[in-house]
Amino acid sequence: MREERGHWYLLTGFVIGIVLGLVYAWLISPQQYQDTSPASLLPEFKAQYRAMIAAAFVATGNLPRAEARLALLGDGNVERALTEQAQRTLGEGNYPLEAQALGLLAVALGQGDASALPTLVPSATPTESQSSSASQSANTEPTSTEITLEVTTPDVSTTPAPLPTEQTPQVTRTILSTATPLPTRTPTVTPGSPFVLESNTFVCDTNLPNPLIQVIAEDSSGEPLPGQEIITTWEGGEDYYFTGLKPELGLGYADFLMTPGVVYQVRMAGGGQTVPDITPAECETQGGRRYWGSWLLVFSRP
Repeated sequence: MREERGHWYLLTGFVIGIVLGLVYAWLISPQQYQDTSPASLLPEFKAQYRAMIAAAFVATGNLPRAEARLALLGDGNVERALTEQAQRTLGEGNYPLEAQALGLLAVALGQGDASALPTLVPSATPTESQSSSASQSANTEPTSTEITLEVTTPDVSTTPAPLPTEQTPQVTRTILSTATPLPTRTPTVTPGSPFVLESNTFVCDTNLPNPLIQVIAEDSSGEPLPGQEIITTWEGGEDYYFTGLKPELGLGYADFLMTPGVVYQVRMAGGGQTVPDITPAECETQGGRRYWGSWLLVFSRP
């Protein structure tokens, strides 16, 4: 006699397949993101990224580099995004220097010239209804205040001073050594201020395919310091870069790609200790495979 099973066994197999697929995708082999584009960041992290770019632009005046970094965010209208963020920051009244930096960059992009940077002056202008109500009665509830930006153009010779950036707590990246480094020379430092070298560590990490100079800038309480300029020099060359441009690794983090055989010196642009004799050295796994290690420098501001 032929058994009539119907189609329920097909539905059961379909459900079991979905469950097994979800278990594999979420638990066994979840998706991992590495070196993703800044365009994939959440809006609040994009805002921090713009603030870091604006601070770096005001410090260096390098407009093409700022444009290249902003292009990575994928904003439809870059000038409008900067202006709106500057207005929001001024309206909140928390970070006026950050709003000024954003405004300076927006105006420079509009003019296409960073030689004469304008100055954004925040001012609070009461509305007409506020003025009239204030004159009628002292017990009237206060009305809203309209915040405007007044743009003035200084002399070409005027150069804005570097702007400090605000501190935001962020989980910093902890790098574990997975192999034993080969013998190498330990860098020495010269005293200075205000930044102090807290530690310099040679890191053997098989997850780092290239030799890096990794820098972490912190304040006295251990909070990351974004927007801090770092100067790396070598024979016949020099490079400048900033902390906070890789927020996924920490707001106080920055790195520089080294070339084997070249000796580097690293210092914070704000002054302090200089770390000389930084050069790539080889690491070796337990299986005997050799690869380049990296240096991790932690600077602290007292």
